[in-house]
Amino acid sequence: MSGWGRLRSAWRRLERGHDALFVARWRQGLRREARRREDTLRALVLLESLGVDNPVAYETLDLVPYLVADLHAWHRRMGRESFGDPGVCC
Repeated sequence: MSGWGRLRSAWRRLERGHDALFVARWRQGLRREARRREDTLRALVLLESLGVDNPVAYETLDLVPYLVADLHAWHRRMGRESFGDPGVCC
């Protein structure tokens, strides 16, 4: 094995060790926090469609197409069986 191959192998072992030591223990908490932040952003964007003033409306307008794709999973997590008019989501 060449010097570069050994270095690459050592680097991969170091990455696995770092993941096991620092990331794996908190992965579930990190995912939960990311999901909470995504839900907050989604709620801000969707509240505007219900007529509630959104202080960052101009900045979030471009995000609407990306959020529509994941609307079903979001409204299920929020405890609603259906969302919107028939044909909108469910």
